Amino acid sequence: MFNNDKQTIEELNILGKFRQGSVYGLFCQVKTRGGEQLLDHMFRNPLQDAVAINQRSSVFQFFQQAQLVFPFDTSQLTLMREFMDTGTSKNKALVFAATLIKKILASITRDERYKKMMQGLQATIVILNKCYQFVEPLTDKPGPYQNRFRFIKNILVIPELEQLRMVDIYQALSVNTLAGYEYLLKSRLKEKLAEVLEFISELDVNIAVGKTAAIRNFHYATALTPEMNKLEAKNLFHPCVDKAIGNDLTMNGTSNVLFLTGANMAGKSTLMKAIGINFYLAHMGFPVAASAMEFSVREGLYSSINVADNIGLGYSHFYAEVVRVKQAAVAAASGRRLLLMFDELFKGTNVKDAYDGTLAVTEGFADYSNCLFIVSTHIIEVGDALQGKKNIQFVFMPTIMEGSIPRYPYKLAQGITEDRQGMLIINNEGILELLDEEN
Repeated sequence: MFNNDKQTIEELNILGKFRQGSVYGLFCQVKTRGGEQLLDHMFRNPLQDAVAINQRSSVFQFFQQAQLVFPFDTSQLTLMREFMDTGTSKNKALVFAATLIKKILASITRDERYKKMMQGLQATIVILNKCYQFVEPLTDKPGPYQNRFRFIKNILVIPELEQLRMVDIYQALSVNTLAGYEYLLKSRLKEKLAEVLEFISELDVNIAVGKTAAIRNFHYATALTPEMNKLEAKNLFHPCVDKAIGNDLTMNGTSNVLFLTGANMAGKSTLMKAIGINFYLAHMGFPVAASAMEFSVREGLYSSINVADNIGLGYSHFYAEVVRVKQAAVAAASGRRLLLMFDELFKGTNVKDAYDGTLAVTEGFADYSNCLFIVSTHIIEVGDALQGKKNIQFVFMPTIMEGSIPRYPYKLAQGITEDRQGMLIINNEGILELLDEEN
């Protein structure tokens, strides 16, 4: 099971329909409640099998390329679900009696149950017909979903359902006929109808995800076996950032540590979040914000990007960072194949301790060759001390000075940065002059 680390999910803003800038919100273009539930399940349960991941990706690609349109009216689907969710007896005679009572009550009181039963049956007939019209031409179309289309078509051509689909929904139905359909759909063929509704939810998600990929120019990653220990991407960018700049990335067993430096505001945190988000989406089989991507399946993802203090537990910012590193170390030491990301390690303590801690932690994690490890820091001296480690690659986010104004291209470069613009930015903002004026 893929490790869904709570802090990582929150730092990367993965979940949350109404959370601003969430990854879930990006893909939540579904039209039905069933589609939303299925999408939520996928987001909470990334896959860990390369074959299953690639299979799901191929389904999304098929729907995207076919440009299929969701054919159902959501209000009719709601009526059908309510109709199917209303229980009924497994005894046909009792179903008839209950239906007759509802009709009598409807004629002498304001009881709405008989009317709702009629509306639910009518909606069900409409939905079954639209479903048949949708799948019938697709059953002969080769693709990863062909067997699923055929399975649903075989349900829809069951003689009783085929006869039901021919019913004129506007004609008056006798109590006996209505009770017969009630018994057929809610008792004898209840499981078959549940399959149809599940299929409709799948259509909703597949069409929505494929459409999102097309609109945002996302592509599909290829999942590889865990043993390959590879993460490679071309033009990878943050999916929730407008006009985001893409970067290339290559990590593998002989180069499993990425040591990232750069000035504050150069884009280190955003890059790490982009890597983590796309890595997570790739494990779901979803389209990723990259031109191309290959990755070895991992067992989990740990990040430490926005670690906060914990007043309730009495944790300072620094101690919270230490606890987080310990959690990741325990997970890595257990032998699990992970992607671990740490942004500006130990920024809650003094520079000397931050240097020593960053160096020790990076050296320690570098020895776990089954894991991929990304660490960023603006303490560039750590990079010099790590030069002897052959499995560490050094990259940085550059700063280009235009006079006294820094510009950030957000494009990775090889090596260790020499940029130190902290005081320059302070001076540009006129802070020292303001302090002088106060004196």
